[in-house]
Amino acid sequence: MLTLTLASGRGNVLDGEMISELTEVVHSEARRPDVKALVFQGQGEHFCYGASVPEHRREYAAEMLSGLHELLRSMIHLSKPGVALVRGCCLGGGLELAGFYQWIFAAEEARFGQPEIALGVFPPVASLILPWREGQSAADDLILTGRTISAARAQELGLAHSVSDQPEVKVEEFLEAHILPKSAVALGLAVRASRFAMHRAFLQDIEALETIYLQDLMNTEDANEGIKAFMEKRQPVWSNR
Repeated sequence: MLTLTLASGRGNVLDGEMISELTEVVHSEARRPDVKALVFQGQGEHFCYGASVPEHRREYAAEMLSGLHELLRSMIHLSKPGVALVRGCCLGGGLELAGFYQWIFAAEEARFGQPEIALGVFPPVASLILPWREGQSAADDLILTGRTISAARAQELGLAHSVSDQPEVKVEEFLEAHILPKSAVALGLAVRASRFAMHRAFLQDIEALETIYLQDLMNTEDANEGIKAFMEKRQPVWSNR
């Protein structure tokens, strides 16, 4: 088992540097044959507030999306079980990251959401994976409203595997009982098989959503206004263009 901790200030914001570091670990330490599962957690009170908003600006968006999507492609090719241990907020790119793993073990106070629409943008990864994780209607709700849901609701939807007041203990017990006794090679092939359709769809479609994001969305006035307003700590003024 290999534990990776998101550590970037109070909200563990996913910026280019953190994404690069995670990708490097996936290409190196995570490939050791004795690593049967990866556990991702956030430092402090929260899992992750999401991807860096400044890096959503038009001049940086392509690099930001490319880095995150390359990390997830690397996770697919790694083909090892993953667990997200979630406390506090799991939002935006943080939920896209957590939702890419097989299991989410959440604390009772955890909150999940895709708030990108409030910035005038949308989440490409969540648009592809949440319908697989919780069904199309529930995915539409999170992506189009931008609202957050409780850990209990996430479990009802099948997004969270476990909700407890001691998620660390639950993760350890689960892995010790169900994953670590198994063959590493068998686990890897089982991951490939069980997620074959989901991963094939992701690899086929993520570039198309990148194009929609970069060529259509980032050329709108509202996407740039939403990001600018967030950085200026004010309400956006939408032109609907």
